[in-house]
Amino acid sequence: MKKTVCGLAILTALMSTNVLAHKEGDIIIRAGAAMVSPNDSSGDVLNTSGSKFGVDSDTQLGLTIGYMITDNISFEVLAATPFSHTISTNHGGLGDIADTKHLPPTFMLQYYFGDADSDFRPYVGAGINYTVFFDEELNSTGKTAGLSDLSLDDSWGLAANIGADYMLNDDWFLNASVWYADIDTTATYKAGTTTFSTDVTIDPWVFMVGGGYQF
Repeated sequence: MKKTVCGLAILTALMSTNVLAHKEGDIIIRAGAAMVSPNDSSGDVLNTSGSKFGVDSDTQLGLTIGYMITDNISFEVLAATPFSHTISTNHGGLGDIADTKHLPPTFMLQYYFGDADSDFRPYVGAGINYTVFFDEELNSTGKTAGLSDLSLDDSWGLAANIGADYMLNDDWFLNASVWYADIDTTATYKAGTTTFSTDVTIDPWVFMVGGGYQF
């Protein structure tokens, strides 16, 4: 009887033990698949009414690192391996005309709901995004159409996110999050010897699923 009571007491203690989630002073690292899905629009291509640029989606390795300033507030940086995008246009039915890459470092202040001993920690955040474009290159279709010297300006804009962590133990957790970034750029290019500029709005949603570690 005493052994049974003792066993039940231990089982009850184990079942009632809370996993320690993020708390003041913790460093939090996350990694996972991050998909950038642009909400793209643009001005007129080659000053031709109705001709627009488009940007496709891409998935890369997303990385975040954060520091818990308090049990509920953190500072976090979003990084990733370079995203690659195909640029297309409906001008003259050309379709895909170029490719580019970008890196979107984003700096966020985040608020975590719940207590430090909660297994489930949803959060919201807001901050600033800086997007740098590089390796802009016209493909054979773009070059045959007489286009050259494509470049995209870097972008500063606001960013926001929501997400949640679920603790598996005191160190490891699962994560899912959604980000939104205000990304506006100007595409500069030549058609023959004439230089054109077209404003392009990308404003992507970024969906990230993965895991993390805190220490």
